[in-house]
Amino acid sequence: MAEAAIIVLAGTGSHADRGRVFNALEATKELVENGDDVQLVFDGAGTEWIPELEDQSHDFHGLYAEVRDTVNVCDFCADAFGVSDAVDDSEVPRIDEYDGHPSVRSFVEDGYEVVTF
Repeated sequence: MAEAAIIVLAGTGSHADRGRVFNALEATKELVENGDDVQLVFDGAGTEWIPELEDQSHDFHGLYAEVRDTVNVCDFCADAFGVSDAVDDSEVPRIDEYDGHPSVRSFVEDGYEVVTF
């Protein structure tokens, strides 16, 4: 069984960012379908995706819904990027293990392959 931490750092501002988040969602789906242990973490500008993906009319909402139980968000960055209320409304778990952020070291120490988009 593979173990992966997929970290989305891409914001919502460009076509390239849309491609990155789609690829992160698709990679997460592939891992989930194969019974792997995966955590999908929205960090930095990536936290801006939570309100977008929670919107049922968004093109990627269906894919997001398929992997939603793997989703986490950086606590500090949700506040810093102004999406704290939307994250709270979504009930996506916040991670604040290291100075308010997810701990990449913890993922590495626990044997997760860390992949960033």
